[in-house]
Amino acid sequence: MLKAGVLGAGHLGKIHLRLLNQSEKYELVGFYDPNEKNAQKVAKEFGYKSFGSIEELIDAVDVVDIVTPTLSHYDCALKAISKKKHIFIEKPIANSVEEAYEIIKLAKEYGVKGQVGHVERFNPAFLSVKDKIENPMFIETHRLAEFNPRGTDVPVVLDLMIHDIDIILRVVNSKVKSINASGVSVISNSPDIANARIEFENGCVANLTASRISLKNMRKSRFFQRDAYISIDFLEKKVEVVKMKDAPKNPDEFALILQNAEGLKKQIYFENPKVSINNAILDELETFAKAIQNNTDPVVTLEHGTEALKVAHDIINSF
Repeated sequence: MLKAGVLGAGHLGKIHLRLLNQSEKYELVGFYDPNEKNAQKVAKEFGYKSFGSIEELIDAVDVVDIVTPTLSHYDCALKAISKKKHIFIEKPIANSVEEAYEIIKLAKEYGVKGQVGHVERFNPAFLSVKDKIENPMFIETHRLAEFNPRGTDVPVVLDLMIHDIDIILRVVNSKVKSINASGVSVISNSPDIANARIEFENGCVANLTASRISLKNMRKSRFFQRDAYISIDFLEKKVEVVKMKDAPKNPDEFALILQNAEGLKKQIYFENPKVSINNAILDELETFAKAIQNNTDPVVTLEHGTEALKVAHDIINSF
């Protein structure tokens, strides 16, 4: 078992602590939180060991799980890497692309592995259809959330939209050609609502919308490709796959047939992929343990996290 420690015992940090504690792949050593009052409360309530400093925690573990505010990701990562500790770092990987590149460089230099917490890659709905997404040419995503003060230290693009950016970059096999975006600050000092149009060199267009002041929560993505439409509800863990094929000469009387102006007939049919419910955060942590033990690449590499961060900053810069 790998000895693991968590930096940050806020809302998400406590979830990581609980899951690492129950995982069969890790031995939870403890945590560090700079807020002494909160650290004492978490230690007393859950029985986890609270360390007096970051350095003490890092020295006691094999894997450092960084669940701190984005602004401190870089410093925490450097301290862990310099002690040759593997790092799991929550998204976004860092506050700036330059910091992210430095993290990648040092991880290679010290021979440690790193994974970024883009948890939607482990969402069961996405996992059930990711192999069916082939060369999409139009993508539309909506990630809407009710207002929560947590996370408003960064623009909504880095808080919410970056999840969809990461997914899109993994399913579109092409480089970004251009980005047009707009953002509006309503409650925070940084944009709370954003829309971005990303054009890729292969012709694919992605239209992304994110809001953290919505009246309801929504996390949906729709992928349009030749002869198929795939819808993923990341929140409800549901998928919809609609496909088309050339209509048979003698279709079933209940078959849904479309005919275009040229007389070409297509049959529409539905697929219902099985969605196997999982704990996405536990899965991402445990696949990282496997990558360390088997010396393989993590599912979400530091490079992946940096690519998503770069596009996110390009969107912010185009406001």
